[in-house]
Amino acid sequence: MASQAPNNNALPLLYNALEPINQQQHGDKRLMAIDSAPHIASAHAIPVTVDEFALLQRTYPIVFSVGENPVPLALMGLNEGVNTFLDEKGMLTEPVYLPAYLRRYPFLLAQLSEGSDELSLCVDPTSGVIGDGPDGDPIFDGAQPSEKVKAILEFCEQFEAAGQRTAAFMAELVKSGLLMDGEVAIQPDGSDQPFVYRGFQMIDEEKLREMRGDELRKMNQNGMLPLLFAHLFSLAQIRDIFGRQVAQGKGPIPQPQAQPQLADA
Repeated sequence: MASQAPNNNALPLLYNALEPINQQQHGDKRLMAIDSAPHIASAHAIPVTVDEFALLQRTYPIVFSVGENPVPLALMGLNEGVNTFLDEKGMLTEPVYLPAYLRRYPFLLAQLSEGSDELSLCVDPTSGVIGDGPDGDPIFDGAQPSEKVKAILEFCEQFEAAGQRTAAFMAELVKSGLLMDGEVAIQPDGSDQPFVYRGFQMIDEEKLREMRGDELRKMNQNGMLPLLFAHLFSLAQIRDIFGRQVAQGKGPIPQPQAQPQLADA
């Protein structure tokens, strides 16, 4: 647990604020069920870990963000502000795998001071998960965190470990030179112009096919190769997501030479 708020102006995606969970501030508080998180409903590109690729590929396209430090993203929509799997309250509309990043919200582990390796459990106080009264689960059991909070802490620790494995994977992927600027063109029936989605990165299949045998063997042995194929297989879901948007009335408005940005998170 912790006693001071993180001193960091750059908050992660979805988080409006952070405060560390501590007995002095939360000793008599309870964890309430969140029945509405509308800001989550507008998130179209969610950070994911390599541990999830096998499950994610069945439902979501997995792409990589642009920039010097790319991260893997699961696309729940192709346009900014569009999520085809969550309702206006931020709740799932069907039983599909939900990325761990969303399941972790509104909690996370954060450093409370620069230079410290210690991570403390924090919560977004604007989420409504912290409350008073008789309902909900206690945050503390005496001086110790409750079993519910211990379970949340364990999940956040597992997510952090998966995040470290993901960072190592991304470092190797960038080093391999396999990443390329992505582009997908979708031309629906009755449309004069295709919708061209850019603003993301993907694996260059031609470079992957041309890699030396020893390089591919190394990737297979360290577990990278299955992850690369999971990403490539998942790209077939892009057209399905586009179709979901159209069916839900959230499709892009046809314009001459439309070129919307796909993943700018």
